[in-house]
Amino acid sequence: MTPRHVYYLTGHLIPPNFRCALILRPGYRNYLITPWTPTQTLPVDEILTYPPMVRLDLPQTVASMTLKLLVDSTRIGYDTSDVACCFLSQLTRPINIDLTLQQMRRIKDPDELSLIQHAIHATESMYQKARQIIEPGIPELEVYNQLHKTAVETLGEPMTALLGNDFACGSGGGMPRPGRKAQTGEIYILDLGPAYRGYFADNCRAFSVGKTPSDAQLKAWQNLMDVFPIIESLARPGVSTSDLFQTVEDHFNTHFGRNQFHHLGHGVGLVPHEYPFLKTDHNDILAEGEIFTIEPGVYGAELQGGIRLENQYLVTTTGVKNLTPFPMELT
Repeated sequence: MTPRHVYYLTGHLIPPNFRCALILRPGYRNYLITPWTPTQTLPVDEILTYPPMVRLDLPQTVASMTLKLLVDSTRIGYDTSDVACCFLSQLTRPINIDLTLQQMRRIKDPDELSLIQHAIHATESMYQKARQIIEPGIPELEVYNQLHKTAVETLGEPMTALLGNDFACGSGGGMPRPGRKAQTGEIYILDLGPAYRGYFADNCRAFSVGKTPSDAQLKAWQNLMDVFPIIESLARPGVSTSDLFQTVEDHFNTHFGRNQFHHLGHGVGLVPHEYPFLKTDHNDILAEGEIFTIEPGVYGAELQGGIRLENQYLVTTTGVKNLTPFPMELT
């Protein structure tokens, strides 16, 4: 099973170079297969371990251990991990449960919310650092390195994934480019996604290099800012993400004379992009307890790259709560 699924269901997190499996059988014993015995109490009946050595045959090893526990089963739900692929061909009438687990993960338990909020706290510190250091001539790699250092210091431990997402200046986004330095008048998009103990933050701010945004940049920024109160007034349990997307699409057509360039937002959790999705080809229904982003953006040469702003929201009983209430100004 995918380690993220095992972590979600049990609270047991393993490093990416290892493999694990969780066997859930209603009315029977539940098993966890892992490289070592966890120190904390887990919601399983029995834990089976294998020698904690990184080897290329770990998927086959875990699959073989799993098969021994499933010999009397005729219907088995599986995910699309490499462990599952090793025994899938030997099963009868398998059922793919990836989508089921992804939908379950939409609603965040209190411990999940706490981890995400800590990751979000790191982004707040990173934006504070960005306002101090972004100036004409600073290399993109220097910004990335300083923000990485700030994230680790704020989290109190190394991140559990590569620091994403966008760290490029004068463009629509992207990773930092060797030799590229910020130039006066450009917009520096920072879309930050630090991961804390497996859970991600994902929010975005934009900064004017030289702190002198043009009239066109200020106008575009204000029109993007106007999206957030629209969402905050409409979003609540039972609302269609397709309807929210279309409402903002109308706003874009009115104020920018164009459609949205990309999706409006998405869920965040064990991966940076998960259900629900706010885009043209999805019609998810908001549910209490899930976290989603709103990230309107507009791009073009007249803006010297573009502007994107992104907040994260928790769906509550009566509406949404902004989990990222820190400054959004360009300067």
